[in-house]
Amino acid sequence: MKRVNILILGLGLAGLGVGMNSATGQNNSETRQGSGSTQARDAVINAQTVRETPITRPEQKKSEHDRSNIFTASNAAPSSPAFDNQPDKGKILGFDFYRDPLNAKKPTQTFEESMKADVADRARVMKTQQELLLRRYDLTPRLDREAKMSRGKPLAVGPTARLVAGMSWQKLASMSPSEIRSQNAFPYPALPHPKQTPGGQVFPQVQVNMFPRLERFDIEFDLPEAFLPEFPPAIFLQNRPELGDVSRGEVVSINNYYRLFKDLLTPVQLDGLRMLLTPFPQEEFNPTDDRKSAQPSLGVTCFDCHVNGHTTGQFHLSPDIRPQERRFRLDTVSLRGLFNQQIHGSKRSLRSVEDFTEFEFRTAYFNGDAIHSMKKGLTIFDRIHVSHMAQLQNMLDFPPAPKLDSQGRLDPSKANEKELRGEKLFYGKGQCASCHKPPAFLDHQMHDLKLERFVNEPGDGPMKTFTLRGIKDSPPYLHDGRLLTLEDTVEFFNLVLQLKLTDEEKSDLVAYMRQL
Repeated sequence: MKRVNILILGLGLAGLGVGMNSATGQNNSETRQGSGSTQARDAVINAQTVRETPITRPEQKKSEHDRSNIFTASNAAPSSPAFDNQPDKGKILGFDFYRDPLNAKKPTQTFEESMKADVADRARVMKTQQELLLRRYDLTPRLDREAKMSRGKPLAVGPTARLVAGMSWQKLASMSPSEIRSQNAFPYPALPHPKQTPGGQVFPQVQVNMFPRLERFDIEFDLPEAFLPEFPPAIFLQNRPELGDVSRGEVVSINNYYRLFKDLLTPVQLDGLRMLLTPFPQEEFNPTDDRKSAQPSLGVTCFDCHVNGHTTGQFHLSPDIRPQERRFRLDTVSLRGLFNQQIHGSKRSLRSVEDFTEFEFRTAYFNGDAIHSMKKGLTIFDRIHVSHMAQLQNMLDFPPAPKLDSQGRLDPSKANEKELRGEKLFYGKGQCASCHKPPAFLDHQMHDLKLERFVNEPGDGPMKTFTLRGIKDSPPYLHDGRLLTLEDTVEFFNLVLQLKLTDEEKSDLVAYMRQL
């Protein structure tokens, strides 16, 4: 982005660890899914769980034939003795994609072997990631005493980035991009996935506690909960604005969606919500040996990532780039206000909610690889179901902004002086409004920040402008979540756009953004 305003905070998508019971409804034991609870009633888990029954009938007992190694592929008798004179005696001795896991170290590697290696390596992988994060950030949360997200979670205050020895924010902002790069002083390089290979979807621990089916055995979530959105997030419907938050403090799932929304949504929208809460096979969560969950999985739902139509900071890898090492971390974006957006997808620039909904199953689910989806569980949606899912997404609204008028400007009778100064900076010196135009605070364009000027990395190329409405609910920021707070975001754009903002101006901008 040449003039991307200080706020293309690429909305890094995004939790308050609200008690597990309150998140699923304290008065509904059939939907209660507490952490470690023996009363878990997640319908998705129940659907794929085989209940053991006593072995009482002859046909249940394992025979010698059942236990023999006759079923091992290497023991299969060839269909002709002529193969002895052919290359490899007619056998496939190398990798066979349909049966061998992605990135297997040898042909016919078993799931148990893959899992054992991943589990053994998990502690080292996460230790490496935590050491990197601690070098880059001060991860001790500093919480604002007054500023809150929509359901009351305190906002973390920054900046959190650590500067190189002897450097200050003012000194850094006075340097040219080439000087910053040559001194390796840029405090916001790309935030990597903890395990680039295989990459894939990673869910916050607070969510895994509630839905154990989302746990991976190879890695875990890396950012502290204080820097994530609320869990559960609020839900606002543009067809029923007078209701405010309609989540009622619950994580919407296939268990409770009908009870919560049968009187709020049309039958078509309700069916769309059902589809968005239905699991489908995905790269790391599927029924095959090529998975990262301990048990075979039905998959993940759209709203596993876009929890309550929002986000709780889940991440994966951008599906639009190759080779693997060139892909970048991508946080889950909020679906709030989707009805007001003209392009979808960080890179793909899809032009309708329907296309976005359909193609997420080729991209976010399977890394843009149709071959993998054929192996693990290809899902083809007809346009009727796609349109139902899109209609539901188009009902998701931004949170209320009581200090904004109908044009998206601050009401002087409601805003304080600090916020009004921040608004003036937003439209002036900060260059924010050049990309984040009210009332939705985006421009439906893609911009290139050319970050390669500041750091020895290839840069990200054009990325779409993300909306700033409700931005306080959606940490961390930028497409990969490298900006943990709004203060970090302001510092980032102050450097990238060379704005020369004072400390007071930075503070005023943050105060203003909290009102959007």
